[in-house]
Amino acid sequence: MKKFFFGIGLIIVSSCSSTPSITQKLVPFNDERIQLTQQYMREHYAYEDERIEITPSMVVVHWTAIPTFEGSYKAFVSPTLPSSRTAIIKAGNLNVSAHYLIDREGGIFQLVPDTIMARHTIGLNHCAIGIENVGSDAEPLNKKQLRSNRWLIEYLSEKYPIDYVIGHHEYTLFKNHPLWKEKDDNYQTYKVDPGDKFMNKLRKKLKSLHLKDIPQK
Repeated sequence: MKKFFFGIGLIIVSSCSSTPSITQKLVPFNDERIQLTQQYMREHYAYEDERIEITPSMVVVHWTAIPTFEGSYKAFVSPTLPSSRTAIIKAGNLNVSAHYLIDREGGIFQLVPDTIMARHTIGLNHCAIGIENVGSDAEPLNKKQLRSNRWLIEYLSEKYPIDYVIGHHEYTLFKNHPLWKEKDDNYQTYKVDPGDKFMNKLRKKLKSLHLKDIPQK
């Protein structure tokens, strides 16, 4: 069995005193989670080897629909998907997760290493870094979270060839795009997070990255 060992600590990625920091709070990546990730990649992306690594070229922004940071983090900890997730459990037992979680105060926490696959966006997990934000339709993402998303995406774009930044609600626009790899045409869910209003603000902040336009309907 191929083993992956991830450290725990505090990463300060800072060029000035006002720059945010990234705190590592990694979800457990035990043998079960590794095996479930490998299975997911074989079944959904036709990968024949045991890789769980990705080459990031996209960032997908989400909200958790859970009101607290603690509750949001707890939802990602188990390697297996809870039975209550009836809309997606038929597509595999791997639990959902994301690479980063941003709290209501703008604190940034890394849950999964950037180049390891996390299950967060149908069809695009193989190439996408996921950023979850504590919030919901009732508690829209705020200015502090906007600032942290901008900083984090700019930081990630310095490390990886990020071409696209999308909201979770926009993922189906990629169904006919070369990046789309989902094998099951019937595996699709309807998403509203984080919404056009937040994504329009975020894209304006990210203009200097010269990101590619997302496909149109």
